[in-house]
Amino acid sequence: MRLRQSFYITTLLLSLCLVIGCNNDDNGTYMDDDLMMDDDNMDSVDFAGTFAQVDHIGRPGINTTLSFDMEGEPSVKDAHNITVPSEMTAAFQAGFQARLEQYHDVYALKLGLDPADVDYENNILGLDAATLTTVLSADVLEVAPDLPTTYFNPGTDLDNDGSILVPDGDEVALTGRHPNDDIIDVSLILFFGGMQGDRFSGQDLDNDGMADLPRLTSDGVGLTASISNTFPYLGAPE
Repeated sequence: MRLRQSFYITTLLLSLCLVIGCNNDDNGTYMDDDLMMDDDNMDSVDFAGTFAQVDHIGRPGINTTLSFDMEGEPSVKDAHNITVPSEMTAAFQAGFQARLEQYHDVYALKLGLDPADVDYENNILGLDAATLTTVLSADVLEVAPDLPTTYFNPGTDLDNDGSILVPDGDEVALTGRHPNDDIIDVSLILFFGGMQGDRFSGQDLDNDGMADLPRLTSDGVGLTASISNTFPYLGAPE
């Protein structure tokens, strides 16, 4: 008899715990220490220090490629990642532009040329260095409701000049990101490709079989995965 009573009491207690647990889970919020709080008490909760901005990831690699020495900051990349977008341009555009122009000076010296002859050249979008770094310094993705979503689509060769990278009026750029977009290559083309998109692409200028110019318009890594057409638009592991 005692055994049966103990069984009933134990079953009752477990059932009550289950009911209480479900109610708290539905109406409360888990805190860092796993303490569940009712909605009525949420107004008094201090969330300071709970969350930290790690990365925006709107345009991967920009704050790494154009990182510069910034007074008071051990890492511009880290500083950029924790800055709100509305303050990014004022804080980082000038440094990004200086680093972009410095890259061209470095490559000029490497090639034995006068840095004045190897300045940044307006890119395939017609953007000068100041405009480009202004656009890229704010790590957000713009949306164009009346245009395709893409990081860059070169369009077609409307003037039949043999190049689809030269702006002809039907190219679309920086209107978001498509899963198949090669973000890093597009960024490098915008940095170093010049007006034709291939200014520094490892050209063999004297036809001796050796590259005379550095290959700066691609990281050499292409997309190999098959991207799904449904959310979350991921490719199968390889």
